[in-house]
Amino acid sequence: MSALDLLSGDAQTFLTKVWASQVHLHRTEPADLVDLLSLEAADELLTSTAIRTPAIRIAKDGSVLPQSAYTRSATIAGQSLTGLVDARKALDLFADGATIVFQGLRRYWAPLTELISELELELGHPCQANAYLTPPGAQGFAVHSDSHDVFVFQTAGSKLWEVHGDDGPEEVLLEPGLSMYLPTGTPHAARAQETVSLHVTIGINQLTWRGLVERTVAPALRAVTDEHLPAGYLDDPALLADQLADRLEALAGAVRRTDPTAAVEREVRRFLTSRPPRLAGGLHDVLGTVEADTRLRRRPGHPCVLLDRGEQVEVLLGDRSMTVPAWTRPALDEVRVRADLTPADLPLDPQSNLVLCRRLVREGLLAIVS
Repeated sequence: MSALDLLSGDAQTFLTKVWASQVHLHRTEPADLVDLLSLEAADELLTSTAIRTPAIRIAKDGSVLPQSAYTRSATIAGQSLTGLVDARKALDLFADGATIVFQGLRRYWAPLTELISELELELGHPCQANAYLTPPGAQGFAVHSDSHDVFVFQTAGSKLWEVHGDDGPEEVLLEPGLSMYLPTGTPHAARAQETVSLHVTIGINQLTWRGLVERTVAPALRAVTDEHLPAGYLDDPALLADQLADRLEALAGAVRRTDPTAAVEREVRRFLTSRPPRLAGGLHDVLGTVEADTRLRRRPGHPCVLLDRGEQVEVLLGDRSMTVPAWTRPALDEVRVRADLTPADLPLDPQSNLVLCRRLVREGLLAIVS
């Protein structure tokens, strides 16, 4: 099941009919969502790790509390550490009705790291994950709206959501197994019910056509000289208009000459290189060996974009790229569509299969199955 299927049901239907248009609910097996961040996992993060701000913030009655209310300092090897969450203080605030917010979970909680990395590749938009731990009957934030699309799903307890749409507010009770999609700007608020509530919010920071166009024409704009406007244009605006017309015509010509294929390639490269490497199990790969029958798997959420370069193929792998001979393209195509394989499964000669797979393990696309 893909990340988008897990959150929204049929991914293609969602993308064509629902994306950024209306609230959408989807029900799935509760365990599929609970396992992404259980109440026990949240407890462990809060009380048994050296978690620091800004990975944690705490809110009560619609206001974010100062970090000094729940943090402490410490030293490691003589170096000062600040912003460490004091578990006792945080738990006392929680018991008094405060909501604990886990921010940027994709950076430090493996199940959500994998979900986010897969979702980003399916959507082509940067994503983030926060979680909200709320005591029974409490509400962390008043009615508000977000500047990005969100998926919300409950992993413990239940929360009653007040969602404002064109037809006025409606109530949605989220329980484990039910996910909800809210388009950008949808006003909402939520209150925990009789038991403790834990829910995860997946934020989708949309890349827009305006942004793409602006990045595409930016080189042409930078070519316009930064000299001063001529003195006296207040008395003779036509002089300024004529010179502006010349510059606009030159800019229009530069835009017309822009290669859209090259611009899209730059956009793809920009997006992929902005994502941190996901190398879970990398130590095992460094210590292991790859032979013809070694079982390998594609790392979840790890990109593999192929760009033909004449006699070579460039492979975009996220934070890096590699270049290989064009005749390896059939093997790369096979790698892209398979979740697991052995070097012997590829269509090249045995030695070439081994060389390619060892390179792809070294570059992080493939992982050795233990």
